[in-house]
Amino acid sequence: MNLATTAPRTRRLRVDAARNHQRIIDAARELFADRGLEITLDDVAERAGVGVGTVYRRFANKRELISEVFAGHVREFAEAAREALAAEDPWEGVVRLFEYACRHMATNRGFSEVMLEMHDDPERLAYPREQIGPAVAAVMERARDAGVVQPGIEATDLFALIYMVDSLAEFARPVDSDIWRRYMAITLNGIRAASTPPQALGVNALSLAQVEQAKAAKPGPCAVRRR
Repeated sequence: MNLATTAPRTRRLRVDAARNHQRIIDAARELFADRGLEITLDDVAERAGVGVGTVYRRFANKRELISEVFAGHVREFAEAAREALAAEDPWEGVVRLFEYACRHMATNRGFSEVMLEMHDDPERLAYPREQIGPAVAAVMERARDAGVVQPGIEATDLFALIYMVDSLAEFARPVDSDIWRRYMAITLNGIRAASTPPQALGVNALSLAQVEQAKAAKPGPCAVRRR
């Protein structure tokens, strides 16, 4: 074997494979964020500009691809939590973390849907808990110790409130995709200590007509939750 001629080609194949892999991941992230989990691997191949066979060689099924994309989001979420913990002002750390989480849930359909589905799968839920939980708990503990949030507010409260904002954002999305910012500010104002300056609401409340429009766009009671 002539290593002088085969080695460069091998390296080129590895570079091309790595590039295609990243293109697939980037395409999947975009599609999951925009359209949720109902996309297909064919959709991903088209968005990535690669053949369907290339996608299937790297991911046996959509679940594998979802898992890799989701793991990337969890790592980014954990990094955001660590950055919030490093904020000089404890309250600013809470605000940064809560805003990051609310924005991520409200604007990324795939991430939100996976998180909701995981509540029925404790084994899969363990990974994000291990990656995110300790940093979020530290952010909230520091805020309590500094007296910038109400006594008794826990990290689990923060997670529950993120889901609450996401649910409100889902309801109002057909009429105002930025309304989550208003509910985020209202929620933060609900947990802040009396000495902590309130958050500006920023976004106007929905009108009665918009509420009715959002209700009309909501799936029926028997419909599967889709966003």
